[in-house]
Amino acid sequence: MRIILFGSPGVGKGTQAKILSTQLSIPHISTGDILREAVIQQTSLGMKAKEIMDAGELVPDEVMVGIIKDRLSNPDCHKGFILDGFPRTIKQAEALNKLFIELRINDFFLISLEVNEDEIIRRLTNRRACKVCNNIFNYHDIEGSDTCPSCGSVNSFYHRDDDREDVIRKRLSVFQSTTKPVLEYFADKQYVIRIDALETIDNVTATIVKRLTELKVN
Repeated sequence: MRIILFGSPGVGKGTQAKILSTQLSIPHISTGDILREAVIQQTSLGMKAKEIMDAGELVPDEVMVGIIKDRLSNPDCHKGFILDGFPRTIKQAEALNKLFIELRINDFFLISLEVNEDEIIRRLTNRRACKVCNNIFNYHDIEGSDTCPSCGSVNSFYHRDDDREDVIRKRLSVFQSTTKPVLEYFADKQYVIRIDALETIDNVTATIVKRLTELKVN
């Protein structure tokens, strides 16, 4: 099963992608994780990407297209994948569609997770990241603790620059003008599944799986 997980920053794409990856036994491909790893390794791409992401801007298309092409060509993607964080522009969507044709991928689902803007700002400003394992947590879940529940590191939590409210609003503005048109682009080519992501994490997952099962049966 091949899935494009779509939605604005803070809508829960990463959370749902990880859960669905386990349930469906297909890899979760997160361009955000790939870029953050490059930042940690302080590669030239990583340093350039960090500067762009901290400013709330999008990484250049040619960089993202190259990363995705290499990743989808790996053997573990032959039976399916969950693409999280790509495409974010019409040019990327066109490039991805061209790549799908090249790789003979003609059956995929685009799942659009949808949440109102006020909720997104609330979610993102309450996020904290661990500088050691890079996992992200809700501030209220770790409040009063200085130990990362994932890797056990102490005093490793920090507030990412791109989770500040001013940067979030800029990211949402970029999403509305640059990324949202991608939904319309693929709606003409493939079935789009719209999901109310205001529900609990478990309910959102259950709804996604139910809709996917119904579509596969039909």
